[in-house]
Amino acid sequence: MKNILVIGAGLSASSMIRYFINHAEKENWMIKVVDRDGALAVKKCDGSPFAEGIALDALNAAARRPFMEWADIVVSMLPARFHIEIAKDCIQLKKNLVTPSYISEEMQALHQDAIDAGIVIMNEIGVDPGIDHMSAKQILDKVETLGGKMHIFESFTGGLVAPESDNNPWNYKLTWNPRNVVLAGQGGAAKFIQEGQYKYIPYHKLFRRTEIIDIPGYGKFEGYANRDSLKYRDIYSLQDIPTIYRGTFRRKGFSKAWDVFVQLGATDDTYVLEGSKNMTKRDFINAFLPYNPNDSVELKLRHALKIDQDDTIWEKLVWLGIFKSDKVDIQEDVTPAVFLQKIIEEMWQLDAGDKDMIVMWHKFVYDLGEECHEINASMVVIGEDQVHTAMSKTVGLPVAICTKLILNKSINITGVQLPIQSNVYTPILEELATLGIQFKEKEIIPPVLYNTSF
Repeated sequence: MKNILVIGAGLSASSMIRYFINHAEKENWMIKVVDRDGALAVKKCDGSPFAEGIALDALNAAARRPFMEWADIVVSMLPARFHIEIAKDCIQLKKNLVTPSYISEEMQALHQDAIDAGIVIMNEIGVDPGIDHMSAKQILDKVETLGGKMHIFESFTGGLVAPESDNNPWNYKLTWNPRNVVLAGQGGAAKFIQEGQYKYIPYHKLFRRTEIIDIPGYGKFEGYANRDSLKYRDIYSLQDIPTIYRGTFRRKGFSKAWDVFVQLGATDDTYVLEGSKNMTKRDFINAFLPYNPNDSVELKLRHALKIDQDDTIWEKLVWLGIFKSDKVDIQEDVTPAVFLQKIIEEMWQLDAGDKDMIVMWHKFVYDLGEECHEINASMVVIGEDQVHTAMSKTVGLPVAICTKLILNKSINITGVQLPIQSNVYTPILEELATLGIQFKEKEIIPPVLYNTSF
């Protein structure tokens, strides 16, 4: 029997745990799911004889040690900053580790230690990062095999609300960490390369520099730049590519409206807003506007940001309730970003019966001899319900399949790794396709070489 230890039973783990349980008898697995919320861990195990939910503070090194000694492989679904301590234990105990999170510098520093221990620490094996890597490398490797030379690579991913549940003017609801939504794009200029020229978009311009992309059957989306597209040149062996750009999807019109909060300063997380615990939503917006005893908050905001009353942005702002004299649920003064997060958490929640959606799109333009080719590849996944969401499926299922392949020794590499080798991504993508997670490829004729939207 092989023992699987799952650390963390949050929403992203739901579909992964179900996969483990469904395959446990055939694969001869026993699964232990540990979480600080023991009741949640038990619930995720769904009464299976092959799984046990246990209350455990996994950040307590002494408490988690016996469980890690028991395991043949560890799956960490903790927030990314906590993976490093789990990884150090795995190296010491010679246990393989799988996480869906980005490789941090601290994690990368463990590469040789993991090799020496004879284990693999597989990271970035969720959706983004994860499916984005695997699907992109599959096509990039095909182009290389054909002898093609890449000219353009673009990639966008978005966690959104499904069309049948899209019923507010923002065309958006929270399907992942709301704090990350508020802080998206902060921490430095977005950087990429276009036609051999380095380009930078500072945060205060980020949501006004977008690209419009039409996904067949799902309509138009807009993409804004991710923080650092340049690092993917090394990851994908595209050091000489003239154009590489990665971004995040929202529905068309979202970014222009969100930019109102950026320009106000309402997304700032660097200082505490004095008196915010007693503020109403209206007070919060007014705190960023000039003093004028004769004008309303609405008038001052429209004047400050030059918003016409019939602008579609105005409908979004009014619907969000930012001019209401309601208080938000805070007990102490908070940063502007936290206050804004409370507002969107209230208004952008998924309703009972709502479904989420993951949309991913890649563009490949390459030269093959004297001919230029363009391939567009798109993936759309709709959630089943509010437990087995599209986010849970696209994050958790690649993790689960990769775990199975490591246990079966189909993946036998060591060290700190990404899923960019063909013997890793091929079987994972093939199985994901049987589970409804697959890309549709379309060759564009003639190819569009130059993108002027940047």
